[in-house]
Amino acid sequence: MTESDSGTAATLRIAQSPEADALLGRSPLAALVGMLLDQQVPMEWAFTGPYTLAERMGSDDLDAGRIAAYDPDAFTELFTVKPALHRYPASMAQRVQQLCQFLVAEYDGDASAVWRDAATGGELLKRLNALPGFGKQKAQIFLALLGKRFGVRPKGWREAAGPYGEAGSHRSVADITGPESLAEVRAYKQEAKAAAKKSTRTTKTKTTKKTTTTRAAGKSGGTASEK
Repeated sequence: MTESDSGTAATLRIAQSPEADALLGRSPLAALVGMLLDQQVPMEWAFTGPYTLAERMGSDDLDAGRIAAYDPDAFTELFTVKPALHRYPASMAQRVQQLCQFLVAEYDGDASAVWRDAATGGELLKRLNALPGFGKQKAQIFLALLGKRFGVRPKGWREAAGPYGEAGSHRSVADITGPESLAEVRAYKQEAKAAAKKSTRTTKTKTTKKTTTTRAAGKSGGTASEK
């Protein structure tokens, strides 16, 4: 059971599906898998994935031990059968299985053990960052999700989560509480993506101009200062 600070299962609105969100709120592994799948697909698609996967495995929850031991080809089939669980179903099936194998080896298959006794936000971030498929950004977002939605708040958790831990922000899935906040988070992501593309174009343009100037100077026998 994944519980909020009130002692009850957390109420989430990420998948925008009552059944899928209910699973995310009560299953630590489902929440981790949803976060793992959250890349290059809409957030709702990613976080509905754990519920769909559980259904295809004939269960009402995910089990790390069972997934870890699953035949790789058969497990991939669970992801690729239409509707696919991800834009890249085969590679994500492999990542989910690797995540579960890690949890079995390091935490006896108990996903909540990753954060249950973490004394500080820094320690929790380190643990999350060590999970297969979890880079720093994904680890910080999930840390923020734990703090904001599940009441998992070791000392310094907001600082460890970086900008995603800020109160009142709309940067990630950690800030989604319903359709309106989902739209705000999506708008923020689109703006950030557009800004990143603009920055990349500007950098490329400057590099091209510099290269052109250098080549021209070389052809003319050196720069003005050298002459």
